[in-house]
Amino acid sequence: MADAKVIPFDDDRARGGGTGAAAEGSGGAGTGSGGGTGGGRRGGASRVVRQKTAAPKPKKAARDSAVRRSARGEGGAGTTGRGAGARQQSAARKAVRPVPEARREQQTSGSSASAPRSPRRPESGGDGGGLDRRLAEGLAFLRRRITGEYEVDEFGYDEELTDQVLMTVLRPLYEKYFRVEVKGIENIPSEGGALVVANHSGTLPLDGLMMQVAVHDRHPAGRHLRLLAADLVFVLPVVNELARKAGHTLACADDAERLLRRGEVVGVMPEGFKGIGKPFGDRYRLQRFGRGGFVSTALRAGVPIVPCSIVGAEEIYPMIGNSKTLARLLGLPYFPITPTFPWLGPMGAVPLPTKWTIQFGEPIETGGHPPEAAEDPMLMFNLTDQVREQIQHTLYKLLVQRRSVFF
Repeated sequence: MADAKVIPFDDDRARGGGTGAAAEGSGGAGTGSGGGTGGGRRGGASRVVRQKTAAPKPKKAARDSAVRRSARGEGGAGTTGRGAGARQQSAARKAVRPVPEARREQQTSGSSASAPRSPRRPESGGDGGGLDRRLAEGLAFLRRRITGEYEVDEFGYDEELTDQVLMTVLRPLYEKYFRVEVKGIENIPSEGGALVVANHSGTLPLDGLMMQVAVHDRHPAGRHLRLLAADLVFVLPVVNELARKAGHTLACADDAERLLRRGEVVGVMPEGFKGIGKPFGDRYRLQRFGRGGFVSTALRAGVPIVPCSIVGAEEIYPMIGNSKTLARLLGLPYFPITPTFPWLGPMGAVPLPTKWTIQFGEPIETGGHPPEAAEDPMLMFNLTDQVREQIQHTLYKLLVQRRSVFF
């Protein structure tokens, strides 16, 4: 038992100089207590063994030196030095840890980093308020319809029904199906009467309805177009009532003059059935404008004449034939035969989705003529020919600019 050797472990070496000093002190004490040469050899052997085992292994050299540097940096030794070094390394890792972007923004704005970001609340009175308002307006409209508390003029025009119902029904056809492009709408005066003269085509009179929506929706003053319609419109069931409600009236000089003197915008299509029922081969070729009755009406009322050219209506029902026998049996001016009608039945009545352009030309003033000028046939002929030539020239120009019938 007296000859036992003291072998230091790696942990003793890692604790630094304090542990080594204690071991040397114990060795010296052992030498002194041994009393003689034998005690010195044991002490020497002990020191030799300690020196040999003190050399670190190559694989652990880097780790041991780092631990010793950490212990020296803390100024202490042993377990306390290692714990402090570990805490310092942990603190250093935390210090260089990247801060998330959202937390950095919260710290910059002075808000707490741990406080969650609250979602945006919808503003009050949004879609719910608009829906409630529209529902209330719809119920009020139905109540007025049932009780009869609505106004119509002497021609049967119902402005409220036209704005809220008829325009709403026609607007998808105008905006989405035919994709109508409007030009020169500013040529229609913002106040006072005006006579809009347009070409007529398309087998069915959809061009007049699209022109009415264009004036109503695109004019800065939101004006209403009062169309002059043929007698046939006012003898057809259902169509008669709807035409009156929409502001259409019979195409006669007296009604047109009364509307113009009241400051209304009146629309007329002098070609009549000759224009709307012409074959597809004669498309965009204006027919005769009658005897110029519309010019006489404009001269008497002293209102400007606004030429209007419509491109796109000719192709919605390509009329390749006309069954005169069926037309006489049904009491119609013509019975159209198209590539789809009557072969496809009701499906053949669906118009082709052509691209439309409506251009309002510069107004032709009539206010400079005296009232008796309406009886001058030469003046009426000249003004009629001027309006017709301006519409025809604009049609040719729009056709040249058009990229495609459908686009």
